[in-house]
Amino acid sequence: MTPRKTYILKLYVAGNTPNSMRALKTLRNILETEFLGVYALKVIDVIKNPRLAEEDKILATPTLAKILPPPVRRIIGDLSDRERVLIGLDLLYDELSDEDFDPDARPSRSPAPLPEADPETDPELFAGGDAAPS
Repeated sequence: MTPRKTYILKLYVAGNTPNSMRALKTLRNILETEFLGVYALKVIDVIKNPRLAEEDKILATPTLAKILPPPVRRIIGDLSDRERVLIGLDLLYDELSDEDFDPDARPSRSPAPLPEADPETDPELFAGGDAAPS
């Protein structure tokens, strides 16, 4: 599954804590296997740059923010739940190509059941691990 969009991501961490390092390692693994070079990742240490965390209203670390493509999404935790991370990044729902999408067409079969945390109604999607206040 290759994304057709360029993703802009920010990972907010609090120093070299175990949760921060686990989130970064997990995210890099997901990016290497799912994104194939069509992303930009900025890692922000909120201890060194508290102003950036305050400006972006980051209340817990680690937090992954998907800036582009819209809508903005935040995933809080160590990102250990790969499926929730992919849902939060809209990768599990982007399987149709743009030319196959017709907004006026009705589905020919019932859609698959949604996971417990629906990213459309719950933008603050928790992706596993303990989130620590920043």
